[in-house]
Amino acid sequence: MGGAPPDHPADTAELAIETQGLTKRFGRQTAVDHIDLAVPRGSVFGFLGPNGSGKTTTIRVMLGLAAATGGEVRVLGREMPRHGRDVLPRVGALVEGPAFYPFLSGAANLRRLDTADPAARSATRDARVAEALERVGLGHAAHKKVRAYSLGMKQRLGIAGALLRPRELLVLDEPTNGLDPQGTREVRTLVRSLAAGGTTVFVSSHLLAEVEQICTHAAVMSVGSLVAHGSLAELRRGRARVRVVTPDVADARAELARLGLVPEPDGDDVTAPLPAGSPAPETIAAGLVRGGVRLRGFGVEEASLEDRFVALTGEGFDVAQ
Repeated sequence: MGGAPPDHPADTAELAIETQGLTKRFGRQTAVDHIDLAVPRGSVFGFLGPNGSGKTTTIRVMLGLAAATGGEVRVLGREMPRHGRDVLPRVGALVEGPAFYPFLSGAANLRRLDTADPAARSATRDARVAEALERVGLGHAAHKKVRAYSLGMKQRLGIAGALLRPRELLVLDEPTNGLDPQGTREVRTLVRSLAAGGTTVFVSSHLLAEVEQICTHAAVMSVGSLVAHGSLAELRRGRARVRVVTPDVADARAELARLGLVPEPDGDDVTAPLPAGSPAPETIAAGLVRGGVRLRGFGVEEASLEDRFVALTGEGFDVAQ
């Protein structure tokens, strides 16, 4: 499922982010290699890959923080960086971790950030700051100096800074980095609430468990290339298998073969991949019973994202904090 997205929308108005042949080189090193990315509006999109795979470089080019070597980028329907002045006020971003003045409070830091926005009204600044802090669970720490914040609190403060005004697109680079389980749950809930309100959320991460819980779509980077792209269901597709628990191992293998499946040779249970066009699970179970196979257990196992990504990239991913 590499290369162009399998279900690439024809109307670019349906896309929050679109790249075509996007390439970024640093001297002779190619960090991002001709990637075609399509992020549907309203989705929670997971941008996945091991460290050094090109995720952050891609984000920086998308936001106009670095110049592309080749290809095109459109954000919210407008070409970047040409239309950055119009696009960026509609985009919130947290890239490569938050940076704040440690001797100021969380609220004071956000006020300074809000002041830098020429479109922000000073009369409503305090209300915006208070609302942003509440949304990320830092209302109680609004007046605490940032040097006393934990790493997780600083991460949430960075997200609050991205939410000082309504955003059509929110780009988060490793948003749960350093968070404890409670902080991770809070960020997860926040992302879901933003998506429910119509904001497209683009999440760069290497934590598969988080992506499986909050994302609707994902893309996988490996060594600068896009190796998979689509909905989570599409990314898992083709890796399902049937598992049969029975004392009649030889008969079960023979019956599965008769049904057109290819039993795997190893394991205490009898397993076989379920490629596209395989009989329905209930048909397989009925066929086993008709063939005299005694069933102690029967089920269909979907591939995990970890299985799929390791198969695509040849590298492991973290699955927990």
